[in-house]
Amino acid sequence: MTYFLNKSFQLFKTGLVYFFIIIFILLLCNTSADAEADYLKEYTGSRLVPIYRVQREDKKITLTVDGAWGSNQTKALLNLFEQEEIPVSFFFAGIWLKNNPELVNKIIASGHQIYNHSYSHPHFNTLNKSGIREELLRTEAIINSYQGSQSEIKLFRPPYGEYNKLVIETAREMGYQVLQWSLDSHDWMNPGKEYIIQRVKDNINSGDILLFHNDSSNIVEILSEIIPLLKKDFQFVKIEDLIYNNNYQISSLTGLQYKIKDDANGN
Repeated sequence: MTYFLNKSFQLFKTGLVYFFIIIFILLLCNTSADAEADYLKEYTGSRLVPIYRVQREDKKITLTVDGAWGSNQTKALLNLFEQEEIPVSFFFAGIWLKNNPELVNKIIASGHQIYNHSYSHPHFNTLNKSGIREELLRTEAIINSYQGSQSEIKLFRPPYGEYNKLVIETAREMGYQVLQWSLDSHDWMNPGKEYIIQRVKDNINSGDILLFHNDSSNIVEILSEIIPLLKKDFQFVKIEDLIYNNNYQISSLTGLQYKIKDDANGN
């Protein structure tokens, strides 16, 4: 009789252990699902896209400068931005940050912001999940080492503007908002100063994200004409101050981010 009681008790304990293990696994799954559902609610449909443009009526725009190679014009750019008193949002690859520590310090000291543009500037559509994570984490560590702490707002721009569902999912799971641009200057095509100035002038709108490149031809000369021109009607802000950080949705069709309702601070 004692044997059967002990045996039953052992089975009961074993079953209890399995029960709690199953409960723990279910809780983990639910937590993961909830976290995923949180960012999925920010899209109007099932298609995941970056933010291309922000719906604003306050004449705010953002100048973004991408970089992976070349730094000969960076100091002159920083001098121009200081002269014009505008904040600029830089998206740099980790390899650029690693090779230009003095410029990185100067950019941050000047009040600009640096965001993630991958580490080695690969074609992200060819990477698996672990490859995407490695590219983002390596550059994230470099950025944090310069800024002293991890930024609350993590922004990522895929190299070449290439992305797919896996890229967006992985970046969002890592806490990143993914950003593109609404107005490409075409400076990377080297079409000439007049073409670029006219293109920007004819197409600029409130809430636009402008794309330029750190090493494009005559970038300093071009921006020295464009910036004063745009300042007459628009206000330059960092991209983290252009996008909405709560109470918003992103159009799965166009990538337009728009406000649903204001929070207590009117953001």
